[in-house]
Amino acid sequence: MATRRLYYDDSFQDNFSAQVLSCEVLEEAEDSPSGPRWGVVLDQTLLYPSSGGQPNDLGKLAEANVLDVLDGEERIVHVVDRPVPVGRVDGCIHWPRRFDHMQQHTGQHLLSAIFQERFGLMTVSFHLGEAVSTIDLRGPQPSPLILEGAARAANAVVFEDREITVRYGTAEQFAELGVRKEVDRMGILRAIEIAGIDLQPCGGTHLRRTGQLGMILLRGCNKIRQDWRVEFVCGGRADAAARGDAELIGQMSGQLKCGPQDLSSAVERLLRERDASAKRLKVLIPKVAQAEAAALLNSTAADANGIRAIAQLLENVESDYLQQLATALSGSENVVAFLADKQTGSIVFAKHGKVGKDMNALLKQVLTQFAGKGGGTRDFARGSLSDPSKAAAALELAGSLDD
Repeated sequence: MATRRLYYDDSFQDNFSAQVLSCEVLEEAEDSPSGPRWGVVLDQTLLYPSSGGQPNDLGKLAEANVLDVLDGEERIVHVVDRPVPVGRVDGCIHWPRRFDHMQQHTGQHLLSAIFQERFGLMTVSFHLGEAVSTIDLRGPQPSPLILEGAARAANAVVFEDREITVRYGTAEQFAELGVRKEVDRMGILRAIEIAGIDLQPCGGTHLRRTGQLGMILLRGCNKIRQDWRVEFVCGGRADAAARGDAELIGQMSGQLKCGPQDLSSAVERLLRERDASAKRLKVLIPKVAQAEAAALLNSTAADANGIRAIAQLLENVESDYLQQLATALSGSENVVAFLADKQTGSIVFAKHGKVGKDMNALLKQVLTQFAGKGGGTRDFARGSLSDPSKAAAALELAGSLDD
């Protein structure tokens, strides 16, 4: 006996009664950290199973929580957290989740119709995510003007509050009516019609009027293999996103001490200043490294073998400063340098070419005792410790080792 899908005819109904046909354990408690699960089959249901890019509904069957809904083509299986006795049962859906999914799915139909009709971009897939939804478009890259035009056109239909209806018919009948995307299925199909805009076979839950979408916001467009993935939010999600954007703009404007309308120029100025500072830093770092190297060399005495071993734990230095300092130190004869950064755990071992040590071998020995990764040559090796707090101990070990 096939499960009757009550949501096909009325997506706004939120509670129902049904006959429990079977209730079977799906997995044992010892196999699941959260306990056993039961699969319940009903003669009819309002709960939508994951299908066609739309996630499943959640809800309750009597006292049992519906954790998942699986589409077995003929029968729908409700995954619940406790057994439900065979017989009559009352069920309900989690309405906020259902309404959110209806807003996103109806918004997808509307956007797909606009992109195809006005810009020749066909939707090849749809995904309704927890935060944002996406449609993958096939065709030339949608320019910013096309994306803006599609959003404006879609929201114009939202504001017109057009009727959305469920229609039934064969694939041939829908083809004659101008369906957006033909499907190769036999028998009676269900389709969603947005008056004057779109007709598309679909088994999902949808709104009754476009005005219930509230608003559609496009959030981005990226290349995905041969297609273009457009991110969007509708309704309550669009409202939350817009308020979040406004709050972020206000925070950034306050930090930059400018009005929202001047935020773009303020960011451009900061980027210019950052680039100029980076250029100056690139020039200054080698000079500072040379000066510090000279000071360290002057303050370090040679051992009995004439080797000056310099171990230095630095704090919060630029990413390439260790390398610059190591290069400056190892340029002097009979010098071995063991350097590390206390904040990042970066380490650099370097030596003058005439010193008979192997820096790569020494680094490997250190990393066998202190977790991390790295490598290099006999004269120069660098790496990073998984735990930066071990940097001092790693330097002490390196100075005590003989490669």
